[in-house]
Amino acid sequence: MSSRLPDLSTRLLVLRLSTVVIFLALVTQLAVLQFSRGRQYQERALFNRTRVVQTEGARGVIYDSQGRFLARNRALFAVALVPADLPDDPDFAVSLQKRRALYRALLDVLQQAMAEYSPPPTPAPEGLPSFYEVGQSRPPGPSILSLEEIESLVNQRELGSAYQPVLVAENLPREVALRVEEERYRLPGVEVVVITRREYFSGSDIAHIVGYMGPIPQENITTYVERGYPADAWVGLAGLELTYEQTLRGRPGRKVIEVDVNGRERAVIGQEVPPRPGRNLILSIDLDLQKAMRQALEGGIRPLRSHSAVAVAMDPRNGHILGMVSLPTYDNNIFADGVTPEEYREIAEAPGFPLINHAISGIYPPGSTFKLVTASAALQEKVITPKTILNAPGIIYLPNRNFPDNPNLAQPFVCWIYKSGGQHGDINVVYAIAESCDIFFYKVGGGWPVAEFEGLGVETLAYYANLFGFGNLTGIDLPAENPGLVPNTRWKRLAKGEKWVTGDTYNMAIGQGDVLATPLQVTLMTAAVANNGFLYKPEVVAAITDDRGNVIEERGPQLIRELPIDPKWLDVVREGMWLAVNWEGGTAKDIWDPDLRIAGKTGTAEFFDPEIIRDRRGNLPTHAWFTAFAPYEDPEIVVTVFVYNGGEGSLVAAPIAHKILQAYFDIKARRAEAANPAAGDDTPVEETP
Repeated sequence: MSSRLPDLSTRLLVLRLSTVVIFLALVTQLAVLQFSRGRQYQERALFNRTRVVQTEGARGVIYDSQGRFLARNRALFAVALVPADLPDDPDFAVSLQKRRALYRALLDVLQQAMAEYSPPPTPAPEGLPSFYEVGQSRPPGPSILSLEEIESLVNQRELGSAYQPVLVAENLPREVALRVEEERYRLPGVEVVVITRREYFSGSDIAHIVGYMGPIPQENITTYVERGYPADAWVGLAGLELTYEQTLRGRPGRKVIEVDVNGRERAVIGQEVPPRPGRNLILSIDLDLQKAMRQALEGGIRPLRSHSAVAVAMDPRNGHILGMVSLPTYDNNIFADGVTPEEYREIAEAPGFPLINHAISGIYPPGSTFKLVTASAALQEKVITPKTILNAPGIIYLPNRNFPDNPNLAQPFVCWIYKSGGQHGDINVVYAIAESCDIFFYKVGGGWPVAEFEGLGVETLAYYANLFGFGNLTGIDLPAENPGLVPNTRWKRLAKGEKWVTGDTYNMAIGQGDVLATPLQVTLMTAAVANNGFLYKPEVVAAITDDRGNVIEERGPQLIRELPIDPKWLDVVREGMWLAVNWEGGTAKDIWDPDLRIAGKTGTAEFFDPEIIRDRRGNLPTHAWFTAFAPYEDPEIVVTVFVYNGGEGSLVAAPIAHKILQAYFDIKARRAEAANPAAGDDTPVEETP
């Protein structure tokens, strides 16, 4: 059987039909691409060509009352990889090979540039940290990831955030960053970025007030992301940085950019929304006074005896905090640079707990400083008058309520003077304040059944303590404030399962027993006595401004309450405080200063600590307190000093407060002279004839 080849016409027909079929297939596919999938491919092309970029607004700056920097932003250079812009290939092995070659090339550029870089000489530190300062900041050094770390982070980002940069190198010198920028043409997906970190001036002097920033804690990431924060953002974690996070934080800007195949920006598309800088804080804190307070505090305590101490200065006319020192302290620049686990452990576990602001978070028995409350309450409630005389021997015996006729069951209550064999005798409220007579205030607070003298009682005393701010948050604009404790009958029944007895009222009347207060609360009490009964909310921030310096908000006095105490009774209390310093029998007579005209109250508060043994006579250890205001006639500053296990308030805390008051008025005088130098020049000027 023979076969015949198709003739020419048949072959041409087959060719034409094939061409038509191919053409129809191409047209069909083109139609599908154009009409059915066109929008999808158009969006994908646009997505690959354009990118939405968010730019963070600069964080607000923090100033002291004189306009000096306390916290500002510091620019640091970094190198990042954008996973979406890295070399890609359908073959995974080829893609991985290309990317590894890119990573090695980038690391080679970084290492070579670092090797050629000559860092400027590092200035010597100004001095070693004091005994009460834990750690010392160091400038952040360059950090570069390894090849394995880069691969791991890039793989994680590609699971859902491929356009979020991966920081490969941080804290780079400017010269190294420029070298990488020069080589970017051959390094697709590589970006040189500028990141900001906080810089804290006079860090350890004011760390507890300003606070510090750090990465968002893992447990709070969801909350912050819902507020518009990137997951890797830094936020305020302590102090004002935390309290005013939303005020200080800049608002991000937004722009749509067109990029080339390497991910580099070519043009901005549409309207750009610029970022908005955060607000600035102007504090009532005077840095000069703050440093003087720290110096006075450190110089007046014994490190081997006291592991912590506090000094607070406040303007009684408006509640503005002028200075607040809590020892031990730390340098918050350590956190700004990225604290290591070892550094954090050193700070957190140090004696005295440096991360705690003891001025607002530490609670202690206020001791005899609390007698100002007892005296004010007794005068207002007419339990006593300024002329009331009570007998105050060195020791009294409170009869047992169940067996009042059995002296062997009576409970002894002693005065501090009894330890030296003395007594105060007949005394009124003014001299009881000046001499800090415990017996007088025992009787005023809890009564004296022997003479049928009715005292204030626990509920009335607790009521006035609350009025003065004890047992409540003051509302200061700093985090982690402790409300302290003002006990009463209900509290003791619930907390201890016991009934309240007269002896509890005796202890409470002199600031002992279960009464607990912060140094800030004692400062508020003294300020209310000094300003004739006005309890102001304490504040650290005096004003808020925008990035151009325009005042957005000015913080004036915020009155919590006006005490329901007749000003004439507060006059009596102030007179007792005046005599405490300016009379030869006063407990603080050693700091008498005719130029400063100080009025104050000492406090020596017993406390129990299992690690501190009693003295040779079996007495408990004592905290040292002193709270004062000046000048007496027109108070403009209140100072409270607390020294943990400091001993006698008159011997330890009072001299420290005196130095702080001297520093305050010296600073004020120097500034007045600098503002008006001609006023201090009394040299006669010769007239030209």
